[in-house]
Amino acid sequence: MNHDQFKKIISDAINCEIEAFNFYRSVSEKVKDKGLKELFGELAGEEEKHRTTLEGLLRIAPEKFHFSPSQDYKVGDALPTPPLTADMKPLEGLVIAIKKELEAMQMYTQLAKTAADESQKTLFSELASMERGHKSRLEDIYTDMAFPEVW
Repeated sequence: MNHDQFKKIISDAINCEIEAFNFYRSVSEKVKDKGLKELFGELAGEEEKHRTTLEGLLRIAPEKFHFSPSQDYKVGDALPTPPLTADMKPLEGLVIAIKKELEAMQMYTQLAKTAADESQKTLFSELASMERGHKSRLEDIYTDMAFPEVW
């Protein structure tokens, strides 16, 4: 993969993070529940950090791009996606967030499978791993909230 291809992939990933940031910020501004407002505000902040991290990657060589693997427990995969409303419950908001991270992870995984260039394949796999980590973190929060009696 040449530098321009790497830059395009990272730029597309940055755009996805910006979209996620705008989504979370918008929901944070619209919901009335204080807990949800704080949760989505925090998620918006996380997406902003992800964007900043990806922007930093534009200054490094593609072959130095590595994330540690994370486990996907698929907690949220089978959950139905609730409608986005101003008065949604915190768990519903988490499900939407989990689904957005799942979509990003699946997109990068599919791109890794179809990439002909080995370095592109590696880059997409690393991006999928990053999204898997986001999803895992959200699923941990979901599990703690949905099943507080279990620890």
